[in-house]
Parts: sequence; structure tokens; C-alpha cells
Amino acid sequence: MSVEVSANVRLQGRSLIAGRVSADSNGTVFYGYDPSHGQQLETRFCSATIEDVDRAVAEATDAFVAASSSSGKERGRLLRAIADGIDAAAAVLIEQAHRETALPRPRLTGEVARTSGQLRLFASTVEEGSWVMARIDTAEPGRTPPKPDVRSMLRPLGPVAAFGASNFPLAFSVAGGDTASALAAGNPVIVKAHPAHPGTSELVGHIIVAAIAACSLPAGLFSLLFDVGYEVGAALVQHPGIRAVGFTGSFRGGRALMDLANARPDPIPVYAEMGSTNPVFILPGALQERSAELADGLHASFTLGGGQFCTKPGLVFVTKPLAGTFVERLRKATESSSAFPMLTGGMASAYKSALTCREMLRTAKGETVGSGFSVPSVLLEATAAEFFNDTSLSEEVFGPTTLVVHCDGPVDMLQVAHSLQGHLTATILGTKRDIEQNAELLRVLETKVGRVIFNGFPTGVEVCHAMVHGGPYPATSDGRSTSVGSQAIYRFARPVAYQGLPESALPAALQSANPLRILRLWDGIWSADAKG
Repeated sequence: MSVEVSANVRLQGRSLIAGRVSADSNGTVFYGYDPSHGQQLETRFCSATIEDVDRAVAEATDAFVAASSSSGKERGRLLRAIADGIDAAAAVLIEQAHRETALPRPRLTGEVARTSGQLRLFASTVEEGSWVMARIDTAEPGRTPPKPDVRSMLRPLGPVAAFGASNFPLAFSVAGGDTASALAAGNPVIVKAHPAHPGTSELVGHIIVAAIAACSLPAGLFSLLFDVGYEVGAALVQHPGIRAVGFTGSFRGGRALMDLANARPDPIPVYAEMGSTNPVFILPGALQERSAELADGLHASFTLGGGQFCTKPGLVFVTKPLAGTFVERLRKATESSSAFPMLTGGMASAYKSALTCREMLRTAKGETVGSGFSVPSVLLEATAAEFFNDTSLSEEVFGPTTLVVHCDGPVDMLQVAHSLQGHLTATILGTKRDIEQNAELLRVLETKVGRVIFNGFPTGVEVCHAMVHGGPYPATSDGRSTSVGSQAIYRFARPVAYQGLPESALPAALQSANPLRILRLWDGIWSADAKG
């Protein structure tokens, strides 16, 4: 199935509730902006109301019965239909996203492929079926005391609220990883669109609605709500019908949602990815062998997308005696950089404010001339002593900047590693000998991040089964989870045990004959065999 979106489509600027465009309401009016020129775009968008939230949750609650009982093949068909629709509409989506974000078209072309690719990854996961972690312990009536027949598997949670991210208008937005994994697990999804790219969000929303209809599934499986402020998001998190939340954004925003969810009479999980400075440790052997290559790679990484990646390397630790050539090349690269457009005017202002507080650490600055929401790239430098004495230096600065910290040697680097809070990634740039001589550094970093990278840069997250895009707090609200890769599905499911039920009443995944042919833990042994 393919969903075509015409290049001449007229955006309506209103929320989509269970397949229907909401009536124009008294909600706050807002517009998207072209960041490269700072100009307001023409489409008028209307924020949803609390009544819209109630209707969306009611529809999702009704749809949950069908969603939770659907087969893996049915869910896979829906996810593939959405992916096909996104691919078919790629040209329209790329142009709209470019207008609203100023992100380069080649970057957005890759993001379209990533978005449809992760939808298909989850489709293949649920079609195969073993993700439900079926476990069967058969009865032993002759044992003292008698052992009952107990079988368990993962089941969906219920309606999920997902928040679109500012910096990925497709891959972490309306049809992004949170939506894809929640639908794959059998949950209805209500997305709160990000106001930085409302037109792109609406186009993708219509693709999802069309895919649901084409698959003859309940329209309440998906709703899209607009809001320029915080009222709709807060109402969703506090609504008694919502059972989990997916969020990618700032620490402040994620923490606020966590607090709202925990204050409910029935607290619910919030899976929030809240940013990271992604420390990079450059070891002596690497500095000696390829300092110029590393400087060029680091500069490309921290300025990629205007430094607006949650995996941007924002902290770099080097040893003083060997870092001269590396740092000098990094300074020159920074000074030759053009200005970068930020996604919103607010982000541009926040970036400039953060750098004003760090002005004394600036050693290089790129071009400052730029229109719209443009900002310069900036290189900051500090000693290890300055870093330890000012905890604010470890905080994320969203934009094209990084802080190089000059360490006296391995002892300083190890002390830095021990002092780190939770991050999404940590990178080690070194030789084989460096790794052997700094084995403890690696062991410490394993406890601080969700992904350790060797001789690469953290920007760029492969969508695959093994990927972990998460990390200990404050990088995420739950360091046991990931928002990228097939393991993201586990956020939106919970284990349920069935004791003593007859075969006819059991889900197919737990029936002895194993009609789904999935891998199961049968009396402690993994097997895909039929039993009984």
C-alpha cells in the first residue's frame, strides 16, 4: 500500500483525532518559521484544546482492545504501510521540512530513509514474534508442594503519548521511533507535534491515518495534537487514560514530564531522552599518529546539523603535552566555519546566552554574519582544574560548540570519567596500545553511558537490533531503555503471567503447539519446538 501526498497539498493546520480533522477552535494560533531567514510561514496552525485531548484519549482507549489483540502480522502490515507512504511522499516531506527547519535536503533525504527503515525494522520484529519473551513452566502435580502451570509473555501497556522532537522533524517526530515502537507493541499512540515543524508533522499524520484506514484498523490507533505551548502536553501526561510517555528533548522538558507523571494518583513511566554532552577521550597514541585527522573529524561532528544533535560531542579531553597540533588545527577549522541556522529563534537565543557565560573560555569563533536564526561555531578550552571547579561546564550547550579540556595525563582523565553524570555516548579515540594501557577508563565509561564508541564519532545512530540510544540519568529518565533499535519496543510492554489456564484461553504465543513458531523458554530451555 502506498499513500501519495500531492506536492500541491494544502495544509489545514488543525489536529487529527482518530482519523478526523478537528474543528477550528479557540486554541492558540501559531505559525512555523523559516530559520534561514527568520520569516513566518503562511499556514495558520491552531493549538488543540483540553476537549481535544479527552476525545483523542477516549478514542485510543476504545481502539486498545483491537490493538492489543492484533497479530504480529497485522501490526507489521500497518508499520510497512506507513513506511511505504513516507517513502512515496519523500519529495513533499523533504521540501516542507527544509522550509521549517533549514536542515539541508541531503540530511533530510537520509532522515526519510531512516524513518521508513525503522518502521520496517519494527515490522520485521513483530512479524517474527519472539520479542514477546514467552516463558513456559509446565505443571508438576506430583511435586511437594505441587507446581502449577505458569506461562508469561509481554503485553502492551495501553495508550501512549509521544512528543515530537525539534531536531529530527521525521525520525524522532510523528512517525518516529516512539510511535513506531509503541504501535509495534500493540498500543494506540497520541502524538503531540513539535511547533518547530508543524506542517511536516501534519503531512506525516495524514500518511499514518491513511495507512490505518487501508489496513482496516480502528481510527483511534492514532491522533495528532498541535500546541505551541505546554498545556496539551501536560494534559496528556496527566490524563488517566494514558499509560506511558515517550519524549525526546531538553532536560528541563523531560524532567517536567517526569514530575507530572510521578504526581499522578497512578504514576506512569516516562521514557525521556533529555540530552547529553557525549564526552570524547583522545588518548596519547591517537594524538601522536593522526592529530590532524582527529581535529577535522571532531570539527565535522560538533558542527553537523548546526550542533543540534543529542549525540554531538560537547566535551573533549586531551593530554596537554601532545595536544598542540590537534588544538591548533581545530581552532583554524572553527574560525573558517560559516554561520549555522538554528531550528528556532529561542534556540538561537539560548545558544548565545550560554556562550556569553563561557566567554572567557573561547579560543576560536567562526563567521558571525548570517540571516534568520544563524549563530557562529565556537571552540572553548579549559584546564582540568577549571573543569572540576565549575560544574556548569559539564552541561549541554545545544549548538555548534565544543569544550576541549586539557588534562595533565591519564590520572586526570580517569578522574574526569569517574565524575561524569549519565550520558548517551562516550568516545575513545586511541590505538590498541592506548586501550590496553587505559583499560580502567573503558570500565568506568561503561557505567556512565549507553553506547561506548572506539575510533569513531558519536553523531549518527545506526537503527539496528543491537543499538542502544539511552544512558543513565540525566541523559534519560530510565537508563535501562533505548529509544532507537528494536529493543525500544520493550518500553511499551509489560509482563503478564497466566497460571493454570486451558490451552484454548491462552494467547497463541503461549500455546503448547507453538502455532507462531517463535523462540520460547520452555522449562528453562530456549526452543522453537512445538510441545504437547
